[in-house]
Amino acid sequence: MIARPSRVDWLLLVALGFMWGTSYVFIKIGVETLPTFTLIAARLGIGLTILATVVFVAREPLPRSPRIYGHLVVMAVINIVLPFYLITTAERSVASALAAILNGAVPLFVIVIASLFLHDEPITVNRLVGLIVGYAGVVILVSRSLGLAGGESSLVGELALLGSTLAYAAGAVYARRNVRGLRPMIPALFQVGFAFIIVCVMAVLFEDPLSVAWTLPAIGSVVWLGILGSGLAYLVNFRLLSRIGATRTSLVAYLLPIIGIVSGAIVFGETVDARVLLGTGLVFAGVALVNSRYGQRRLFGRGAPHIQS
Repeated sequence: MIARPSRVDWLLLVALGFMWGTSYVFIKIGVETLPTFTLIAARLGIGLTILATVVFVAREPLPRSPRIYGHLVVMAVINIVLPFYLITTAERSVASALAAILNGAVPLFVIVIASLFLHDEPITVNRLVGLIVGYAGVVILVSRSLGLAGGESSLVGELALLGSTLAYAAGAVYARRNVRGLRPMIPALFQVGFAFIIVCVMAVLFEDPLSVAWTLPAIGSVVWLGILGSGLAYLVNFRLLSRIGATRTSLVAYLLPIIGIVSGAIVFGETVDARVLLGTGLVFAGVALVNSRYGQRRLFGRGAPHIQS
């Protein structure tokens, strides 16, 4: 059963939002000079090094079941390879802030998928209302970015970003349903490891990674993405999934528009106005409603598994 979030869980959720929210700016910097698969492989390689070091030092026991490794391969594809490819490709034509904003749709996918496959995460009144209110804030944030980026954004890029949100939502629910009883470091290590192998093969087949000219901005973006976005972030993400569930962990997506716009303002000089502040307020109001003690009447969800006596 999932637990009510503690103060530490909330702090970790905010930290996760920062690590992933700033990633969009650094992806935008990286794609200026790096091919898609090469960029992804480089960041995953750094993340894998960090995770492998942590697991080795902690002497974490490895899974013995081949079935677990099969699930981890699936998670590597739907939770890393596919969304990383879609986001990185999209940011060649879509602004980084808009990329962060559109990924705010993850909770809307998760709340439906989780209710279909996880018996202890039904759609309740407070969750539904909270998600609607929070996503209204996301829409307000989107409206300004769409207006500013109308000439730069492509429909294909925006659809790719929405596809990445669906992949992340499916990955979050799949992880909680099929990868239980493991310490957070283990699924994080193998998910990133399998994804690294897959992406390296793709880079060799479709790109020429050895001939890439590495600039200082490209190196800086890859280091940031590798250490935070592909290393520490996955340790935090799996800890939260195992403690507070897929629906609440997916609320990190509500922080992405906020952090994405703020980091975009710092790096690219974008304006933060009253519309951004209003959207931010609605986002946090939605998070509060989803986790409220009131309105927990079940509306829809998968029934609890029947146990024969």
